Amino acid sequence: MTVLIPAFEPDMRLIALLHTLAQQDLRIVVVDDGSGQGYISVFEQARTIGCTILTHPTNLGKGCALKTGFSYILENMHETEGVITADADGQHLPIDILHVAEELRRTHTAIVLGARRFTGHVPARSVFGNLVMRAVFAFASGRNVWDTQTGLRGIPAELLPLLLRVRGARFEYEINMLLDLANAGYKFQQIFIDTVYTSGNATSHFRPLVDSVRVLLPTLRFCVSSIAAAVTDYILLFVFQWLTHSLLLGVVLARASSSGVQYVLNRSLVFHSRLTNKKQPHRAAQYYLLVLGLLGLNYLILKVLTGPMHIWLVWAKLVTEMILFFVSYLAQRLLVFKHPVIN
Repeated sequence: MTVLIPAFEPDMRLIALLHTLAQQDLRIVVVDDGSGQGYISVFEQARTIGCTILTHPTNLGKGCALKTGFSYILENMHETEGVITADADGQHLPIDILHVAEELRRTHTAIVLGARRFTGHVPARSVFGNLVMRAVFAFASGRNVWDTQTGLRGIPAELLPLLLRVRGARFEYEINMLLDLANAGYKFQQIFIDTVYTSGNATSHFRPLVDSVRVLLPTLRFCVSSIAAAVTDYILLFVFQWLTHSLLLGVVLARASSSGVQYVLNRSLVFHSRLTNKKQPHRAAQYYLLVLGLLGLNYLILKVLTGPMHIWLVWAKLVTEMILFFVSYLAQRLLVFKHPVIN
C-alpha cells in the first residue's frame, strides 16, 4: 500500500505525520508542488524519513501533483493493493489514514472516502460549503457522498491509469474524479474520520472564492445540455406555432428538434464518463420513450396554464420548462443513462 501526499509550502505537521506513517507497512510518496527554496529543508527531512520526493519546479496545482504521484507509482512502484491520498496540512490523522488503508484492503474494488463529520469547532464556511457541494453532487451524479472535498481517499490500484485521464489541474480535479467515477458506475465506500482544523484553517491553501468556483464549474456541464435544449425548444415553439397556427403541432415539432440536440449532448458530454467505453445502444430507445412522455406532459401543462388559468404563453412556457428541467434530468440520470454499479 502506498500513501501519496501532495504538498505545497508544508510545515512541520507534515514531518510529524510522515514519522508516524513510516512506522507502518506503507510506502510514502510526497509531491513538492513548487513550494520553493524556503521549504527545501522540510522535504529533505521527509527524504531522510524514507519518503520518495517528487518535485514540481513551479506550483501546478493539487490535481497535477496527484497525477504526478499516480504516474510515478504506476511506472516505478508496481503497486498492487492501492494508493491512499492524504493532505499535508495536518487535517488527516495517522489513525484515519490507516483506517482508510484497512478498508481499501477489505473492499478491493471500491473507492474509500474518509468523510469528515463537520462537528465541533469547524469554520462556518466549511460547513456551508460542504452542504452546498453535497447537494450539487447528489443532483449531478445521483450519488450521496457526505464529504465531496475530502482529500483522504483510498484508490484501488487498477483505477490509477483511469484517473490520469480525469480533467483538472487544481482542486477541481478531486470533484471531477468523483463525478467521473460515479458516471462510470464505480462504488464508493465512506468511513467517518475526525475533523481537524487549525485556528482559522490557516494551513489550508484552498482559496474560498477562486477555488470554490473551480470546484463548482465542472458540475455546470450537467445543466448545460438541458438548458441548451430548453432554449432551443423555447425558440422553436414560437417559430413553429407562427408557421402552423397550432399549439399542439408547435409543441411536437419544437420538442422533436430540441430532443435531438439534448440526446447528443447528454450522451457525449453530460452523462458520459471518460473512464469507461461501455456501449449501451438501448439508451436511444429509452431516451425517446422519455421524450414522448415529456412531450405529452409538456402539452398538458401548457394547455392547463394557457387555458383555464389564462396565463400568457410566454410565461406558461417558462413555468413548464422549469418543471420539465428537473423531471427530465432526474429521469435521465436515474433511468436512461444510469451505469450499473461495479462490484
